[in-house]
Amino acid sequence: MFKLKQWLIYLVYSLVIMNTEGLFVNITFVRNAVAKGAVCLDGSPPAYHLDRGSGTGINSWLIQLEGGGWCNNVTNCVSRMHTRLGSSKKMVENLAFSAILSNKKQYNPDFYNWNRVKVRYCDGASFTGDVEAVNPATNLHFRGARVWLAVMQELLAKGMINAENAVLSGCSAGGLASLMHCDSFRALLPMGTKVKCLSDAGFFLNTRDVSGVRYIKTYFEDVVTLHGSAKNLPRSCTSRLTPAMCFFPQYVARQIRTPLFILNAAYDSWQIKNILAPRAADPYGKWQSCQLDIKNCHPSQIKVMQDFRLEFLSAVIGLGRSSSRGMFIDSCYTHCQTETQTSWFWQDSPILNRTTIAKAVGDWVYDRTLFQKIDCPYPCNPTCHHRVFTPLDAPPI
Repeated sequence: MFKLKQWLIYLVYSLVIMNTEGLFVNITFVRNAVAKGAVCLDGSPPAYHLDRGSGTGINSWLIQLEGGGWCNNVTNCVSRMHTRLGSSKKMVENLAFSAILSNKKQYNPDFYNWNRVKVRYCDGASFTGDVEAVNPATNLHFRGARVWLAVMQELLAKGMINAENAVLSGCSAGGLASLMHCDSFRALLPMGTKVKCLSDAGFFLNTRDVSGVRYIKTYFEDVVTLHGSAKNLPRSCTSRLTPAMCFFPQYVARQIRTPLFILNAAYDSWQIKNILAPRAADPYGKWQSCQLDIKNCHPSQIKVMQDFRLEFLSAVIGLGRSSSRGMFIDSCYTHCQTETQTSWFWQDSPILNRTTIAKAVGDWVYDRTLFQKIDCPYPCNPTCHHRVFTPLDAPPI
């Protein structure tokens, strides 16, 4: 029965992909960035995919920063540099654009005709690192902040300098990057440009895991130290707290001056797997079945996840009231909702207050309505698309 269910889910998802991902966009390498030392982990040039806007969207730009976790030590980074997340040599030449990047009005009503860009992620520290020295034994380059600037400078030269509207968005580690670079993105554009930022699944929580240890805090400390990120984190935070703490949005977002939209699942599946119950805190695998499918969770595990939700909401609400900050916090067990068509804008997409994610974000970007909603606790929302993983899915950090 389980295999049949998995097969049906896969079939439906495949049909959606075939119907919506008709657009494949060529890769562009920023080759002149190499001379500036703005390179991926392996020293290869940064890359992005750009689909030009048209009509009313010809002077509007949507930048989507790719996600993909981080590397916190030399061993992990060396492994990463042999993948698309550490080398542009390993990236596909043509990338499918769908959901928030779709060029079809029926799938992406507010941004389909904008200039839409997918910035590839190959530095392992959310575009924050900058270490001059390169160890010849590993050839690792920690230059994410330079990559960020080099790609932005090329896009400005390609017309973004004339943008009337510009949205910096991203998912997961890219969602964290969109938040961290939000004000610096605003500073790159003319004063007359309307600039906003969207963080999808990027609000990582500084909390204890099920064993009582702050595993993610130690992990982020290692990332920030290894990549030399401190000088590239928001100074409004690092002037008050340690650099590692400033890798957590809950300590940074309040000071962001540019309008920000926080899109996150209160039961973010990545955070449940990697922050709340990481492998190090679950040596006997008691959480594995629950992490694969929230319907497998025992009542005691649901209670732990409900407490996680309350702590997450406390951090978000603790940012304080803002007349420009949008918010869509649903109670789905999922991660990254702007890049999947079924969660972004589909017949049965998740809704809050009778509103899809695409409409909530679009209304906020165009100043039609300020959307600030938090969902009721699991399992109250029947429109959720809960992620169901297989044991062969990407392992946790």
